[in-house]
Amino acid sequence: MTIKEIQDDIIDEFSMFEDWEERYQYVIDLGKTLPLVEEQYKTEENIIKGCQSKVWLHGEQQDGKVVFTADSDAILTKGIIAILIRVFSNQSPKDILDADTTFIDEIGLKEHLSPTRANGLVSMIKQIKMYALAFSAKQ
Repeated sequence: MTIKEIQDDIIDEFSMFEDWEERYQYVIDLGKTLPLVEEQYKTEENIIKGCQSKVWLHGEQQDGKVVFTADSDAILTKGIIAILIRVFSNQSPKDILDADTTFIDEIGLKEHLSPTRANGLVSMIKQIKMYALAFSAKQ
């Protein structure tokens, strides 16, 4: 699936919920499906700076695609990074770099997060794009 198709699926999924209480629960549930980063990658250099809670993100290139794993010590944050990984993992570096993230606004996520979590969300996206940039430079 393309990044846009995955984003459209997520928008559809969030539209099924009537209120933000249900959406928060869905984000938390998504966190339980997160492809977890291996312990060896839970290092200081893989912690996303700018997040209130600890978030580890690891990316590696496999067959021209970037594959991400992550973890967090906070359940809501784990759900947020799970959404981002669902969108951006197994995509080419170019597609990741070219992708917009308007789907986050469309599902209303950023406006329903505290300012520190919203900043963390931006930091997560920035780190994902940095991985893509680094891998695209190696090609």
